[in-house]
Amino acid sequence: MEKIELRKFNSSLCLVAVCALLTPGGNVCAADLKIGVVNAVRVLEAAPQADVARKKLESEFAARDRELVAAQKSLKSLEDRMVKDGAIMSEAERQGLERDILGKRRELKRDQDEFREDVNFRRNEEFGKIQREIVEAIREVSQKENYDLVIGEGVIYASKAVDVTDIVIGHMKK
Repeated sequence: MEKIELRKFNSSLCLVAVCALLTPGGNVCAADLKIGVVNAVRVLEAAPQADVARKKLESEFAARDRELVAAQKSLKSLEDRMVKDGAIMSEAERQGLERDILGKRRELKRDQDEFREDVNFRRNEEFGKIQREIVEAIREVSQKENYDLVIGEGVIYASKAVDVTDIVIGHMKK
């Protein structure tokens, strides 16, 4: 909740700053300002670091994913056996198989939930690093290109003349 309010505050603060600078009473004339817009989501999608992170995560979790698929197949074969042979099994045998199926379902669900949590945690960790790199790249490009203001989220419209996304993507590829 605090992040959302902070973003709204930051967006509002940027808007107020731009308006103050562009008003006739402001110290800087609008013609003197160099303003840019960055689509950070597009930068993240195009950054080679994101591909590296995706491949790293895939290889890191591939073995566990294969184990989960094998467990699903094992459970499916038990369920198929129950459907096929359940009517001709003894009561004790059928109850034992039902308990086995129920236990495997619980274990599979628990393993899947744990897997999903671990993947999400690692994805957030890896992409958090990339997002910090993107912010730094935006700062470096802004300083190098002499921008007075670069705006990210919350932009409703930006012409190509002020869009510096491609420059930041190029910087990320270096």
